[in-house]
Amino acid sequence: MIVIPSGLGAFIAASALLAFVPGPDLLFVLTEAIVRGRRAGLLATAGLCSGLLVHTTAVALGVAALVQASPMSFAALHILGGAYLLYLAVRTFRSAYTSITSEGAPAIATRAIYGRAAIMNVTNPKVLVFFLAFLPGFAQPDRGGMTGQMLVLGATFMVTSAFCFSIITWLAHPIGGWIRRSSMRQVRLNQAASLVFVALAAKLVWS
Repeated sequence: MIVIPSGLGAFIAASALLAFVPGPDLLFVLTEAIVRGRRAGLLATAGLCSGLLVHTTAVALGVAALVQASPMSFAALHILGGAYLLYLAVRTFRSAYTSITSEGAPAIATRAIYGRAAIMNVTNPKVLVFFLAFLPGFAQPDRGGMTGQMLVLGATFMVTSAFCFSIITWLAHPIGGWIRRSSMRQVRLNQAASLVFVALAAKLVWS
């Protein structure tokens, strides 16, 4: 039986606040929405939230504690996540010089946007450690079913993040229309986005 935590309202408020704090996930959704449009931003949001399912399950089953206790595993996840961000930086930089479709962005498969977002989230060890610290704080051991409670909290965090990122996507789209009316703006945006991914990779690996 799954127990619903009593402080769910406070958890939702905290989750919404954290969703709007600038970070890799928010920047990725914002960049995709501006460069490729609203649909791409929503696909990126779906991919990131799918990654949250992995982290939620890991915390609920106690795997996150093992990763945090092992410096080698934690370092490996840092390197893996940083390498993927660098890969995104190279792809984004190269796309600045490719042909632009009538939709205003380099052509890309739908599953590619979703997949890169999911991989970026799953390979970010900070999300795993964050969930390990954040979710148990809103669960009540005396009510029983700790695993179930954390699954509920993780799902709630995922839905809240999806809602917040959808708002960000909606607001970013008009900005994207302005940028797409100029090919030079597209080039500069892709170059800036690639630098952002490099900075995020460096911060992830060296933090």
